[in-house]
Amino acid sequence: MLAKLFRDISASCLPGSPLTHALLNSAADDLESGGVTNLAMAGSERDRPGTVPGLRFAAALHHLVLDGRAPELAAHYPSVGGTPRLETLWSDAEAALKEHEAEVRRLVRANAVQTNEPGRNGPLYGGLLVASERVGGLPVRLLEVGSSGGLNLRPHKVAYQLADGTVLGDPSSELRLNPEWTGLPPADLERPLGLESRAGCDTHPVDVTTKAGQLHLSSYVWADMVPRMERLRAAIRLAETDPVPVERADGSEWLERRLTELPEGVLTVVWHSVMWQYASPAQRERGRAALAGAAARATESAPLALLVYEPRRANGNFELLLKLWPAGLSLRLGHGWGHGLPFTWEERPWG
Repeated sequence: MLAKLFRDISASCLPGSPLTHALLNSAADDLESGGVTNLAMAGSERDRPGTVPGLRFAAALHHLVLDGRAPELAAHYPSVGGTPRLETLWSDAEAALKEHEAEVRRLVRANAVQTNEPGRNGPLYGGLLVASERVGGLPVRLLEVGSSGGLNLRPHKVAYQLADGTVLGDPSSELRLNPEWTGLPPADLERPLGLESRAGCDTHPVDVTTKAGQLHLSSYVWADMVPRMERLRAAIRLAETDPVPVERADGSEWLERRLTELPEGVLTVVWHSVMWQYASPAQRERGRAALAGAAARATESAPLALLVYEPRRANGNFELLLKLWPAGLSLRLGHGWGHGLPFTWEERPWG
């Protein structure tokens, strides 16, 4: 079972990360042959597929590399200046596993997948512009479920450099993204995004102001995707200058509390990205109920929106989906890669 899960996630790493693809395929072979990977994954044999044990395994090894404890393996990792040599990657990974097997097992067991990808600010920013415009330009109260380190709670403080030279958001921002848009959000891009308040929760929040938190998030970046690592580091620096606390809480319980009241004159937006697969069926059902209860109380002067960027089983795309209450709008705004860029804007009905 574990070997299959490793191979499944390995396939999704292409074309972006040949290194992670090769590492997880070799680890799957090692699992099937009774190798050291079985010891490193002890206790995770019955983990739900949604917890993605293969990514947790890859992150544990990357953690060792970033922390300077696996120098031979680090020679393959561009995130620390290495050059991948796929033909010898597994032999060096196996040696690191044998030396640090207990630590890898601890990291795999202790950590949840954390893909706090700043590139997703691109779809989020455009989606918030659309949502606000559809309710008359109201400022946004942003509630993010599954915030991780909260790096996507500052969409208005990012510089979005478009292909024609236009810069949206904050042109002076240290976090500068080329969102790689095809098309544009169906909204007035010259109107600034008003954010009235921001809050987030996570069952395993990461304090990005600490070395441990920064190392943890960095370990989940695929090591041969250097631009992603650079985006992450810029987003962490931005977070240090603009702190937004992330509450340790179950998302469904947190939403029940946060949606008890919908403030007048503000659009409350519930947002999540690439986290739905990690929630249990019970958590999903409770979250849907909390949202439905709030939607029933939404008014034109105190509207509610759901904005999500999640993979769709039907076609494998990651889609940006928007619902608005009480307007009854349900829109598919576009689709893109899991890391938020590139992204194609294409408004259609959702559902």
